[in-house]
Amino acid sequence: MKTDELLPIVTAALEDLKAQDILVLKAEKITSLFDYMIIASANSTRQTKALANHVQEKVKAAGGKVYSIEGEQVGEWVLVDLGDIVVHIMQPVIREYYDLESLWVESSAIKEKNASI
Repeated sequence: MKTDELLPIVTAALEDLKAQDILVLKAEKITSLFDYMIIASANSTRQTKALANHVQEKVKAAGGKVYSIEGEQVGEWVLVDLGDIVVHIMQPVIREYYDLESLWVESSAIKEKNASI
C-alpha cells in the first residue's frame, strides 16, 4: 500500500476514536527511516491502547502492514510502526515531557487537527 493512500486511513482511524491534537509531520527530508510521523494525544491509557488497536485494524483492513506496536502494556505512549509512517499516541503529560514536535522542528507540519472528547 502506498504511503499517500495509508496516511488518510491512519488519520481517520485516530479521529474515529477522538484522538486529540493530531499532528502529521513530513520527515522524509530528515530521515530515511520513515516518511511521516503522526503524533496524537489520548486522555487515558485505555484510550491510548484503543487508538493503537483501531489504527492497526483499519490499516490491516485496507491491505496495509503493521510492522510492530510498542508500549501497549503500559499505555502511556504507544508507537505503531507502519513502515513509512510512524504513529505516536501519547497521554498529554508524556507528550509534553518528550516534546517530539520540537525534536522534529525541521520537518514540516502538513496537518494539524484539534479534536476534543
